[in-house]
Parts: sequence; structure tokens; C-alpha cells
Amino acid sequence: MTEPHEPLLLTDLYELTMVQSYLAEGLSGQAVFEFFVRRLPPNRNFLIAAGIEEALAYLEGAGCSEEDLAWLAAQPGMHADLIAYLRAYRFTGDVDAMPVGTIFFPHEPVLRVTAPLPQAQLAETRLINLLHFCTVVASKAVRVRLAAPGKTLIDFGLRRAHGAEAGMLAARTSYAVGFDGTSNVLAARRFGLPAMGTMAHSYIEAHADEAQAFEAYARSNPGNVVFLLDTYDTEAAARTVVRLAPRLQAAGIAIRGVRIDSGDLAAHARRVRAILDDGGLHGTTILASGNLDEFRIQELLATEAPIDGFGIGAAADNAADAPLVDCGYKLVAYRGRPRRKKSEAKETWAGAKQVFRQFDAAGRIARDVVALTSERLPGTPLLVPMMRNGRRVAPPTNLDAVRSFVRRNLDTLPEALRSLTPAPPFSAEISSGVLAATAAAS
Repeated sequence: MTEPHEPLLLTDLYELTMVQSYLAEGLSGQAVFEFFVRRLPPNRNFLIAAGIEEALAYLEGAGCSEEDLAWLAAQPGMHADLIAYLRAYRFTGDVDAMPVGTIFFPHEPVLRVTAPLPQAQLAETRLINLLHFCTVVASKAVRVRLAAPGKTLIDFGLRRAHGAEAGMLAARTSYAVGFDGTSNVLAARRFGLPAMGTMAHSYIEAHADEAQAFEAYARSNPGNVVFLLDTYDTEAAARTVVRLAPRLQAAGIAIRGVRIDSGDLAAHARRVRAILDDGGLHGTTILASGNLDEFRIQELLATEAPIDGFGIGAAADNAADAPLVDCGYKLVAYRGRPRRKKSEAKETWAGAKQVFRQFDAAGRIARDVVALTSERLPGTPLLVPMMRNGRRVAPPTNLDAVRSFVRRNLDTLPEALRSLTPAPPFSAEISSGVLAATAAAS
């Protein structure tokens, strides 16, 4: 057999035991599952759909190697028919989803899987894993972009990401929603992102003095000269840069920027800007970093600190203030009949659903209605076909196109929802068809 691109065993045990029981009972009819968010985390007025591309890649390539199957067959309680099913496994279902970058709200289906019940069930764990992580990162990163319009934003988060995959996904996701580049070299190579970076304090400390360190670095990296100023004395380092500039300019080397990573960033930036300007380095930019998030950036820019860009680390890659959302992937229909969960505080709306979005005269979001797929309501349907019969309906969307889509989407946000602090909540309406389906499923 061909080695699968995505390991099907990257799942919870109960997915396998349920599928084993489904097979024994002959429960293989068409099922509909939907991924959605129940409520917004604190300080979030909206979320951004992300992880769709990764979810499709998983569904298209998921399978089991012979080594996986041999290990599973040796586990207690695993039946031969389950092993045979997994050996022949290929996802054959349909997927409809919101495109990456779509603004969405609680109880709106972001992704819908229609497939034979065992297939749709097996997808649950990994789909939640991908959609949840990418959505929380995208929703954090876009807040940073809203706080810093026109500023350069660089993903610095790999070293504090929760693992290599998280660092890779965060770099791609943050770029998709508006960051300008990443320090993550493998992500830059794999996803075609701009690689951006400066230097570390250790480089300065390894040299006899700061001036020697700056000059050596500039001559070794003439196309990317960005000096870190705050190893010893930030303003003194800026004056060193000014003294060094003529010698580097004579060698055809331009000082692109400087970075400040500690202390009172606004005060340092003002003093450094004055030193650089007095030295004729008007085009040398100032980058700030050091435990920054959207709130700190907003504060800095409110004081008109002369900072041209920001390196964002753990705050974005870990979505530090809201690292999780209350989300689910739930069965909403089976064999054409609506299904629902009635658990207290975790009730679901029944039936396969679509979201219709309406805009006001200014092009801002005015109304969302969650309706059955069989209903035809005014507005733009947000879920679009992504896969049919287990294959994508179109190639992956170019990241630059995703970025443009995100910018257009943000332009539709009502002003109150753009705030970094809680606004009066925007709630989707539930259609009469969904209400009826839910009542029938009771």
C-alpha cells in the first residue's frame, strides 16, 4: 500500500472503538458533522476561521501504514474487521467550509463534513486539533494587525511555541491574516513566507566590544543589517551605529534597522530616533520586541512612539490571553434525519446548516442567519464547497489571495467589533428551519 501522508492513528482511542462498533452494527449511513464555537473567549468580539487548508490536507491524505496496523492489531480489543477497514481507508466524503480568513461568531458552522458515519467520526479529533489551534492563533494575530495598521509585524514565536508543528502552523496562519514575515526559517521555506530576523544578545556579548560586533555582522550579512541595541546601553548603541554608518555606507552597506527589546520601549524609541536622525539615518527603521501583544502595541502607538514594526512572540503563537475556545465537532444529521445534543449548556442546533451574511449600506456586517442547507435566505452563504467525494474541488488558495481576502473581510467589521475590548455581542440568528429541525430531533 502507498504510505499515507497523514497518520490516521493521530486520534483519540474512542474514535477507533466507536468505529469498530459502527462496523459491527452496520452503521455506515451518511452522516453530517459540523465544527463550531459555542462562545467567544474574553476580549474577543469575533473569530477568524483558519486551519481549513490543513484540515483538507489531512482528510485527503489520512491513512494507516502497515506498521501502524500491526501495532494496533496487537492492542487489546481491536478486531480484525477494524484493521481491514483502516487498511483500505480513504476519505470519500464532502466538505463545505468557510474560507480561511472568514469572520465568524458563536454557533455558526465553520466546517461541515458529509460522509459515511465511520469516516466522519474518525475525522473528529484531528479536525478539532487543527481548526481550533489555527483559529485561536489567527484570531489573536488579526487583533495585533488591527492594533498596528501600517506597521511591520514579524512572527518571532517559534522558540516559545508548544512544539514544532505549532510553530509552523502559527507562522503560516499569522502571515495569512496579516503579518509580514516570520523568523521561522523552515516555515519560510515550506510556505513561501518572507524570512525576517535580526541578531541576539549573545552575538554582541561574544565580541570584544559592540562596535566590533555591529561591523562584523554587517559585513557578513550586508543585505539584512538590523542591529540589536539594548545589550548594554540602548542609546549608546544607537550612537555607535551612527559612527559606524559612514564606513559601512562606503562599502555599499545600508543599515536597514535597529531593534529594541527591553526597558521603556517608547522612551528608548524616541531617544534612538533622535540619535539616528541627527546622524542622518532617517531611513533606518526601529523594530520593537519583548513580550508584546496587541494591548501593549496599542499603548505604544497611542503615545506616538516612533516604532516602525514589532516582533511578536509567545503572545501570538500561543494566543496567550485566550489559548482555547469552547468548540465542538458534532453530529447534526444521520441518514437524512436531524440529530442534536441536549446536554445542559452544550445543546446543539440540529440539521446540516449554512450561514447567510447580510451587509448594511456601508458594506459592514449587519446580520448573520444560521439556516438549513435546504433554506434559501437573503445574503451571502459563507460555507463553500471544499471537497467532493474525498477530493478537493480546487487547488489550495495562494497565501497572497488569502491575505487580500482577510483585508476585505476586516473592512466589513462594524467599528465596535474592531475594538480590543469587549463590545456588545454580535449574535447570529437561528432560522425557522433550524428551530423546526431541532424540535424534531428532540
